[in-house]
Amino acid sequence: MTGRLAGKRCLVTGGSRGLGRAIALGFGRAGAKVAFTYRARAADAAVVSAELEALGAGGAAIAGDVRDGAHARAAVAAVTSAWGGIDVLVHAAGSMQALPIAMLEEDEWDEVVDVHLKGAYLFARAALRAMIRQRSGSILFIGSFASERVVESPAHFAAAKSGLRGLTEALAREVGRHGVRVNCVAPGILDAGMGRSLLPHRVREFEAQSALGRVGSPDEVAESCVFLASDAASLVTGAKLHVDGGV
Repeated sequence: MTGRLAGKRCLVTGGSRGLGRAIALGFGRAGAKVAFTYRARAADAAVVSAELEALGAGGAAIAGDVRDGAHARAAVAAVTSAWGGIDVLVHAAGSMQALPIAMLEEDEWDEVVDVHLKGAYLFARAALRAMIRQRSGSILFIGSFASERVVESPAHFAAAKSGLRGLTEALAREVGRHGVRVNCVAPGILDAGMGRSLLPHRVREFEAQSALGRVGSPDEVAESCVFLASDAASLVTGAKLHVDGGV
């Protein structure tokens, strides 16, 4: 991935672990300057920050909750102040409880929907103000194969990820005239993060439905994000890219 994002100024939400971490480091290896947000895992964030610094990629770690509009504005402001603008935003922060809807409390529904969907809105709104001024930018939302594939998935998680697809399409049309692209990456089950909390029989079911017969890795998804964030994807907007092994 070396050099494909040279000079790009990037912000990744939820970058302290799992897929967000892989994307942040993938961007760093591709030559970008990278800042990332995290909510609670300060020790993990410090490790990722050091790894990005070793790559010469910056590595600012910004603590906060993606559901907080003030945090979104401050994170984008930190990037634009440090590097003079922002070229790429990736909303990778996530949350999920694997509960049937009959057992789901209202605050549990709100947390998952707000982290995935409201967080996407808040960070996109903050980043777009800078991107529109510079008349260029790329926004990536991390969706899920569960939003439209026929699989058993927690209802609030599937609903939030489905909302990201609609947000992607609507926002791409709204801001394309300003030179800003908006896309969605939809991973399948990964061998990290939330994927490791699934029951073994659910993973086997996924593998049986997958054309490649296996789960993916965060680094494989990060490769796709590097492509969509790069100038090689300059004509790609409003798209949803499935990175799920062919489910």
